[in-house]
Amino acid sequence: MPVRLDRLPAPAPRPARPRMLVWLLLLALFLTVSGGLTVLFGTPALHEQAMVFWELAIGVPLFLWAMLGLGRSMLYMAQHRAADGWDEEREHDLIRRTRQGRRSQQLLGVSLYTACRDTEDSPATQLNTLLSGAQSLEARPTESDDVSLRHSRLSSAVNEDPEDVLLRVLTKVLADLAQTLAPVPDDRPLALLLEVESRLKEGLVRRVWQQAWRDAGIRQTAEPVEGNGLAALDLWLDQRIDDQAMLLVVAVQFAPEQPEGTAEVAVGLLLGNRLTQDILSPMAYLHRPEQERSPTGADLLYAARQALDWVPLEPQAVEQVWRVGIATQRNADLSTVLTEVPLPHKHKQGLCDLDLTLGYPGPVSPWLAIAAAAQAIQNGAGPQFTFSGGDVGAGLWGTVLMPVSPLSK
Repeated sequence: MPVRLDRLPAPAPRPARPRMLVWLLLLALFLTVSGGLTVLFGTPALHEQAMVFWELAIGVPLFLWAMLGLGRSMLYMAQHRAADGWDEEREHDLIRRTRQGRRSQQLLGVSLYTACRDTEDSPATQLNTLLSGAQSLEARPTESDDVSLRHSRLSSAVNEDPEDVLLRVLTKVLADLAQTLAPVPDDRPLALLLEVESRLKEGLVRRVWQQAWRDAGIRQTAEPVEGNGLAALDLWLDQRIDDQAMLLVVAVQFAPEQPEGTAEVAVGLLLGNRLTQDILSPMAYLHRPEQERSPTGADLLYAARQALDWVPLEPQAVEQVWRVGIATQRNADLSTVLTEVPLPHKHKQGLCDLDLTLGYPGPVSPWLAIAAAAQAIQNGAGPQFTFSGGDVGAGLWGTVLMPVSPLSK
């Protein structure tokens, strides 16, 4: 579940201090009334006994006033202690939530294939192409050749069978991550988050995946993880932060059902828990993602600020912002947020629009942004921020990636 600091209970109301003027006036009233009643209703014998007279006229009201004052003071101190106790528990709750919110994952390995990467291209070449903003969207004929649709596709030979293309790409992604996993013992558990968006039949995709896994030679056993997208990562940080397992994310959009304006993308990420993973050196830290609660500019602004606060990180320290999977009707909200936070908000000057460069990657959007940001950090860049969507009707996510401090290597 998301960690909400804005849902903390309010501080306890503080009791009002007793006001001395009011109590002095009350004493004067008590003395006046008591003296008047003693004079009016006292017997002649009482008037002749000065000591008794003054005890009734002054002593009794003074005693009653003192008892009331003592009771009021005790009530004030009790209310004050109760408020202190409430605020102390509230502070403990705030600290607990903040520590939970500031959990992060080690980013241990990354593999990314888009239309910007040919078979022999290096990750750095692809990254430079993405940062340049050069568009890979092209009008391509459909299978029937009746119409042409504008989209970006993974590198493939002319008329190559889609099954072969998917197998090759998945094998490459897993082979990249197998190199990272090589020093890890065989008995180290892997949790697998697999997301594939394609018009290919589910049985075919499953068969291709199993073949790619065998060909990649990953020795560790993988157990599937429930959920999808950054919500699954958010849940992992809540429930499995001290788990021995590493989290392997493989996300692919290939041959989508409606290709117009889309991007074919394959992403692989290997994540480790900072409390339990000390075999591999992390390349970056992926901090808790924050999702807007409703599709409004105000909620998106809150999510961006909260994502930065989880690090914590000043917005001015962010070198690059990646946006992907964001509908055009949210452009105004995003532009306002980038200006108000403030974060880099100009194209080719710290802002990279992957929708504009590649097309819409669907549910792979958050993983694409994280992979690109991670490779930028690999090349020596500073803190990265991602805005991503991908799930129709769901809120946008804000995420921070931080380089590894030289002192922690």
